[in-house]
Amino acid sequence: MKLLSFTADSPSNALKKAQLQCGENALVVSTKEIQKKSLGKSAVYEVVVAVEEKEIQKRKEKSKKKSSDILLDISKAAKQISQIENITTSTSVKEKLTSQTQKNKLDDSDYKEIKDEIIRLSDKVKLIQEMFWEEKSPQRGKLNIPSEFAEIYKKAKLSGMDQNDLDSIMELTLEHMPYNMRKNSKSVKRYFQVLLRKMIPVRLESNIQKGKKHIMMFVGPTGVGKTTTLAKLAARYSYLKEKREKVGIITLDTYRIGAVEQLFQFAKMMRLPIEDVIDISDFARALHSLSFCDTILIDTIGSSQYDKEKLAKMEEFLQNSEVDIDVNLVLSSSTKLEDLREIYNNFEYLDIDTIIFTKFDETKSFGNIFSLVKEVAKPLSYFSIGQEVPDDIMCASSEFLIDCILDGFKKDRDAKSSK
Repeated sequence: MKLLSFTADSPSNALKKAQLQCGENALVVSTKEIQKKSLGKSAVYEVVVAVEEKEIQKRKEKSKKKSSDILLDISKAAKQISQIENITTSTSVKEKLTSQTQKNKLDDSDYKEIKDEIIRLSDKVKLIQEMFWEEKSPQRGKLNIPSEFAEIYKKAKLSGMDQNDLDSIMELTLEHMPYNMRKNSKSVKRYFQVLLRKMIPVRLESNIQKGKKHIMMFVGPTGVGKTTTLAKLAARYSYLKEKREKVGIITLDTYRIGAVEQLFQFAKMMRLPIEDVIDISDFARALHSLSFCDTILIDTIGSSQYDKEKLAKMEEFLQNSEVDIDVNLVLSSSTKLEDLREIYNNFEYLDIDTIIFTKFDETKSFGNIFSLVKEVAKPLSYFSIGQEVPDDIMCASSEFLIDCILDGFKKDRDAKSSK
């Protein structure tokens, strides 16, 4: 015989524990109170029972069998789920189903139903997660966003997109999107991507026509990377494009001695002609000196959007030019939307032609770019996506930008194909 002790807050509960573990044949040896009830503490009773060792061993073996049965059931379930997953993700579903259908008497339609159900369940779990991403704002913006749009709404909002833009786009989506497409989160996202892409104007890069010239001036605030962008494009046009161009450089940025020296060193290394300009007469002379070039790139001094004197000087160069100059506003993608608007408004009178965004690798939010471009209706021309000259520049792509907004910046995803 073996003595076993069981405790509980009452004699009856202690006895139940003993019977549960030792069975009905256990003999009660003693029952006593081992701790009196006091303030904040319950009473504790002990029941001591005597049980045959053979009985204990028998119950252990029974318990093990139950455990193994449970494990076997779980193993079978896991195996079935694995089979279903393999069936739903396999590229040769029908071949694998041939023998399976004979054994289990299931046809293609059965497995299709299983696959569809798994997708629906996966979507429902995702929707439940997304519904709680912002508990304090169940009514997001001006609209009540359906749960199936919660994920896409969250990503767009966190990207820095203007709230009014986001609400109007969601309203359009809810109004025009076919109802049967809303059942699948992937189709919702795909529809939203297409809609956003159509709202972004892009100027495609083209070859210069014979007898024509392309003169580009880069303007923008300090520190956005105008000189580096010019260097990347100079290398692109003269060496990387399928149809190479004769490229010349003019710098109006004589204030920053270091920057001028750096640009001259770059031009020397690339064997490109370069002219520095101080006043209007020098500008006309420099343009004439580089008249043999197909493309002329003009670097300007970085200017605060509030520095009216420097902005007026740039306008003077443009107004006194006898040739057409393409004005490219260079902005940093890491600048918040309110500041982008302020910068654009102060540079706008220079008659901006296109916008170039730099420093894609220095931010995680790209909705600000979308909202600015949608608002000012000026096309994007290039994206600077890293520090390397000349590799880290690409032609602007609405598809690439929207992917950055919804899935984050991935340098190698589409950039190479857009170069």
